[in-house]
Amino acid sequence: VCGICCAVLSGVGAEEQLASYSHHHVHFQTHRLERLNKEIEMELGQISSRNLGRDDRVIGDHGKEARFPFLNENTVSFLNFLPVWEKANLTLSRGIGEKRILHLAQARQFGSRIAKIEKNNEKPSDKCGRLQVISLENLSIEN
Repeated sequence: VCGICCAVLSGVGAEEQLASYSHHHVHFQTHRLERLNKEIEMELGQISSRNLGRDDRVIGDHGKEARFPFLNENTVSFLNFLPVWEKANLTLSRGIGEKRILHLAQARQFGSRIAKIEKNNEKPSDKCGRLQVISLENLSIEN
């Protein structure tokens, strides 16, 4: 592996563990937590056969290595330890209550004023001009 970053972070596992799919709402509304917990457990158990091989091949085809932070053993253990209502609030309408724990963490990030370090006119949707692809041909010790 060269010294240039060749990894891609993938969000695989977030939806399954944080009750983000529409059918999670259906299970919660019809069968409450018992069925929802079983569904989340089943989906997490199937993720290696349903998603990881495909995603790894696609990412690898582009010369990158996949990283799956939501499937990190410590992350999975932590999320499994939490009750589902700590991870998602499915009493709220679709698109609002899912991934509750991530939204809270993101709100804390934005509340940390980290954005003040950057340019004031940048928006979250802007592409960062400081990031660029460096070709090996243009890389030299003098640059």
